[in-house]
Amino acid sequence: MLLDGTIWLGTASDEPVCLTPEMANRHGLIAGATGTGKTVTLQVLAEGFSQLGVPVFLADVKGDLAGLCIAGEGSKKIDERLEKCGVERFSFASCPVTFWDVYGQLGHPIRTTVSEMGPLLLSRMLGLNDTQTGVMHILFRIADDEGMLLLDLKDVKAMLAYVGENAGQYTLNYGHIAKATVGAIQRAVAMLEDQGGKDFFGEPAFDLNDFLSQDENGQGMVNILAAEKLFRRPAMYSTFLLWLLGELYECLPEQGDKALPRMVFFFDEAHLLFDNCSKALLERIEQTVRLIRSKGVGVYFVTQSPTDVPSSVLGQLSGRVQHALRAFTPQEQKIVRAVAQTFRVNPAFDTEAALSQLSTGEALLSFLQGDGSPAVVQRATILPPQSRIGAISDALRKTLLDTDLIGEKYDALFDRESAYEILAARMGQAATPPQEEPAEPIVTPPAPAPAPQIVTATFRVYNPETGEYEERPIPTLQTIIPAAPNAKPEFVQAPAQETSVPVPDAVVIPHVERPQKPAKKKSEMTAAEQMIDSFAKSAVSSAGRELGRTLSRSLLGILGIKTTRRTNRRR
Repeated sequence: MLLDGTIWLGTASDEPVCLTPEMANRHGLIAGATGTGKTVTLQVLAEGFSQLGVPVFLADVKGDLAGLCIAGEGSKKIDERLEKCGVERFSFASCPVTFWDVYGQLGHPIRTTVSEMGPLLLSRMLGLNDTQTGVMHILFRIADDEGMLLLDLKDVKAMLAYVGENAGQYTLNYGHIAKATVGAIQRAVAMLEDQGGKDFFGEPAFDLNDFLSQDENGQGMVNILAAEKLFRRPAMYSTFLLWLLGELYECLPEQGDKALPRMVFFFDEAHLLFDNCSKALLERIEQTVRLIRSKGVGVYFVTQSPTDVPSSVLGQLSGRVQHALRAFTPQEQKIVRAVAQTFRVNPAFDTEAALSQLSTGEALLSFLQGDGSPAVVQRATILPPQSRIGAISDALRKTLLDTDLIGEKYDALFDRESAYEILAARMGQAATPPQEEPAEPIVTPPAPAPAPQIVTATFRVYNPETGEYEERPIPTLQTIIPAAPNAKPEFVQAPAQETSVPVPDAVVIPHVERPQKPAKKKSEMTAAEQMIDSFAKSAVSSAGRELGRTLSRSLLGILGIKTTRRTNRRR
């Protein structure tokens, strides 16, 4: 609720406690135990900035901030709160709201690319150690040097496989890349995909200018991130908000101190931001919080205890809204004492005692005054919000999403050429050799078959007059040698030739087919038949040997070779 151009947050001792808009970019802290009223305080501040025309971003981890889009309704508790705060004129009103969701379910998709996220934040999201983070930096450097875009997680996986296979080529220029380290990063990427990381990385990437908008009445747009599902993945939730804060710092131009901030950023459950935070990342957060003020952005951390925020960051937070702290142990009492000492003392009450006595809806407030000095701490009652407190129905959310023109820009996902497509093309070319166009066949006429050769058959005859063998033709036969290598020779009748050697006429003996009796087996013969068969074989064998010897001696005698006949002598 506005009061004279300031945000009326609460009332203390019948006096309003207000936040001066020109000091809003000095950042702030909203702290308190669970159930003490932090969400209502955040909602009242968001309404006030929106009514001033300042865009707001906040994460809704419980779903009860969606009621900002609907005007509130009167109730007995609200009437009692208004009377206690001394509010005479109060009207319920809604705020212009845009719903966002990393998963695209309860709001418009909000995405970024891997390159825009950077190796440091991506390593935090993956939960990598220092060595693995160093390899991730190398991977980004190689992709940048070789002109390959990293848009989504499939590009990261492709680059990891490529760098792992070719680690030896990059060792001298980029440093050692162990395959075991690459494998560990690949497992972390697979886990992030299972958690929905593939929905967050891609295009179209989110444009920060869509945060910095107003409605037709000049009210600042309240951008609500539906983080009910995202909050269950703390590393992804905190890294996303860190990336968003870093993008605001890098992309927005310098503004300096003006009457109104350019934007206000509420970081709910801020303790997740600093859990397991590396030194390099903590230094980056400190630098962003310290310097983003000049960009006209105010950052407000919402957490349960001020000790959740490192002292180096806590010292940059000028606005303080401290709800009740519960101290049941000596350590918790020590924290309450330390928190009380950070406020400017108010002699009207004991700050340390008040921290444990605050009721729901009460808080200790301290903001910067016009001259930049912190105001005295005030124990105040927080005003009720003008919009509805609580969640909205799914039907109303769907109607708001369908009628929001910003959905035409982000609802459709597209994928352009990046590292994955480039490396896949390289592997395809390496696996498939270039195919040449088949040459036209050269038709050669078949060679003419060689003519068959006719060879006259001859035989060798011994001439006693010369003492040598002579070849003489056989006039009746000639052999045709075919051209084919495996063909059999064919004999044809040749014309008779005169020769000095008379060749007698061939005597043709007619062949008469005689029926042959099947030979009996030896086992089927009688004893007499077996005796006759053995005698006949012996006689034929002896006669054959003797006839062979006689013919051989006669032939050798014709050739003039003398033979000696041996006989066995009896003794």
